[in-house]
This record gives sequence, C-alpha cells and structure tokens, in this order.
Amino acid sequence: MHFMVFTESFDAKVMCRFLDWLVGHFDHKVHLIVNRHSAHRSKTVRAWLADHQDQIELHFLPSYSPELNPDELVNADLKRSLPHTRRARNQAELAAETRRFFHRRQRQPHIVRGYFGGPHVRYVLDKNPMSF
Repeated sequence: MHFMVFTESFDAKVMCRFLDWLVGHFDHKVHLIVNRHSAHRSKTVRAWLADHQDQIELHFLPSYSPELNPDELVNADLKRSLPHTRRARNQAELAAETRRFFHRRQRQPHIVRGYFGGPHVRYVLDKNPMSF
C-alpha cells in the first residue's frame, strides 16, 4: 500500500507529485486505478503521463461508481480507525493520525488484501481485469 498525506487542496500539481513519488518506488510499469476527479483528467496530468508512458498507466473508473473504487473501502476503514476519544484539534494532528493509520496498514497486508475481497472490487485481483 502506497499513500501520500497532503494538507493542501487536491489538484493536478498534487497528483503529479504523487505520481512522481509513486513511479520512483517501482522498477516496472504501475497500473493505477483512479476515479474521474478533475485533477486526474487535467491537462497537466495528461502531459505528465505522456512523458512517463513506460512507467505508469491510469485506468479510469466509470463516472460515479464508488462501489468499484477500493479507495472508498480504505477511506471507510480510516474513518473507523481514527481515535474517537480524542479527536484531532487541527489539520496537523489529523494529518499525523492519518499517517499513523496508513503506516500501520502497510504492516498489515492481510487487511489490505481484504479491501479487494468484495464482489465489486474483485476485478482488481482478476487476471483479466474488466475494462472501463
């Protein structure tokens, strides 16, 4: 599981920063499933992808299909896992709690595999993923 916690608004610049970071972690082509957020489809990201075709490929989910997006399961897990007794008082505390959660999940591959066990997200694990 790879992640990036950021405190600014999500835009094309943040997406390109994440993509740069992501491709740096692999010695083979990365296939990334994304929703149709405007940052994912922006000119800036398309230009970045054109320069990195051999390193990464984006696969877009159909419009409004949260049930097909494994990120939604991760987000739900994050929300359930954040401390309920002492809520974050500011953005820095929330970012730190979020990082702790993701670092924990990186050491729990059995939980990460569980995100892909449901019938709607099973396509990620299939040998011939469904095309969009």
